[in-house]
Amino acid sequence: MLLNLPIDSIIKSQAFIPRTVFSKVSPTSLKTRSKLAAVSTDALSRILDLDAESVADSELFVDFVSGNAVLSGSVPLAHRYGGHQFGSWANQLGDGRAVLLGEYINSHGEYWELQLKGSGKTPYSRAGDGRAVIRSSVREFLASEAMFHLGIPTSRAAALVVSDDPVYRDQFYDGHMKTERAAVVLRLAPSWFRIGSLEILARNGEHDELKQLVEFVLQHYFHAYITPKEYGQDDYIQLYGIIVNQTADLMAKWQSVGFAHGVCNTDNFSLLSITIDYGPFGFLDAYDPNFIPNSSDDEGRYAYKKQPEVGFFNLNKLREAMLPLIQSPAQLDAALEKYWNRFYRAYNREFMKKFGVIREHQDSQKLIAVFLDILTATGADFTASFRQLNLLLLAEDVVQIPTDAWALHKASRHKKWNYFTSLYRNIALDIRLSDSERINVINSTNPVYILRNWMAQQAIMTAEQDDFSEVNDLWQILRTPYTEQAYAEKRGFSRESPKWAKYLKVSCSS
Repeated sequence: MLLNLPIDSIIKSQAFIPRTVFSKVSPTSLKTRSKLAAVSTDALSRILDLDAESVADSELFVDFVSGNAVLSGSVPLAHRYGGHQFGSWANQLGDGRAVLLGEYINSHGEYWELQLKGSGKTPYSRAGDGRAVIRSSVREFLASEAMFHLGIPTSRAAALVVSDDPVYRDQFYDGHMKTERAAVVLRLAPSWFRIGSLEILARNGEHDELKQLVEFVLQHYFHAYITPKEYGQDDYIQLYGIIVNQTADLMAKWQSVGFAHGVCNTDNFSLLSITIDYGPFGFLDAYDPNFIPNSSDDEGRYAYKKQPEVGFFNLNKLREAMLPLIQSPAQLDAALEKYWNRFYRAYNREFMKKFGVIREHQDSQKLIAVFLDILTATGADFTASFRQLNLLLLAEDVVQIPTDAWALHKASRHKKWNYFTSLYRNIALDIRLSDSERINVINSTNPVYILRNWMAQQAIMTAEQDDFSEVNDLWQILRTPYTEQAYAEKRGFSRESPKWAKYLKVSCSS
């Protein structure tokens, strides 16, 4: 399908490559022996119809993920896109270290695009080397799979390989360059098109290509919503409205699991409203609305609490990109204006599920606000506090906190705690919500385990020593995040983060 779009044969890096959506490129082979560090058996079997055990022992598969072997019939491509980075237009960006290997329709009839991240220079690498290092690749592999099993729309990671090829990085942009090892992730998505895919065409007056790409997106990714035909104005506007709604829903889901992306540029926002391009992300430990996962984000533009606002900003840039195709811009404006109502409805729905409440109540917003105020003031752990609500028995005359509810004990020091429990109890009584029903919803909504930075860091440190057991153990745990696991409990993965964790820093460097 993708080969029907404008493709350039330019293979060398250029400052600007006009009137194209893709450029032909080949992955750059790793010079040293590659090692298969981790595989997602879920992704391999469920998405790619592969037997994970046989694949893990296959030299061809390792060469494929390493970029050393391109399958017959494959036409590797690098995508050209632009983007607003930290609020400013950056013009042409593109896949500077990612190569699209091809498309696959699996046994379930699902369409997936296979991409290597860290596979060498492309025409869009600019001054970069096109490589990725172990630390960022481990984080991408684990985060993609963790988010999927949390029920968040996301790209997937099928496999991770590492090598001894040297890569030179200034991790914190402080002048301390060091040598790291190269790694490559095989990642999958229904589409890698992003808001910046349209921006680059609109900004540079490439309106024929813009129309072609929008209609391609309509036909191939939104046919369940919009019947394939001779597309016109109404279809473009409907497409935009769908993306607005789905982006609002995604922002609500991010907030509900305490996820902060870290680099919410328009070139990192999917047109299909899935989470892509995992870099300096982070999950909340102690609840802090001002949490900034990216040490490069000096102004806190992409702080946790600002993500819904950034979603609106990015959708407005998508609106601007679609204007050359629209005769009645007011209809796009009207669609964008619905964003906040959609977001708040989704946000309230997601957060009330965290309380175990799936029915509407007039005090829902008050309950959410009071509890989050308590967590903010006390610094109680976000994930554990919500999960431990399953230990409260609201049917009792006095709501007691069990001894092992360590996060709630911290939260209960707040002066509003008794007011909160009274409000929570009254809501349950009003809607005739039993403790057993409420607890079942809590347990299926609030994870026991999330990918905390300190857990990822431990896996990275062992992987850099050629020990991939931590990566694979963590992947196994994050596959079933809602179920308590003996090994994970022994490792303290559901406990309060160690004190050293607050000193960890993650940057855009990878």
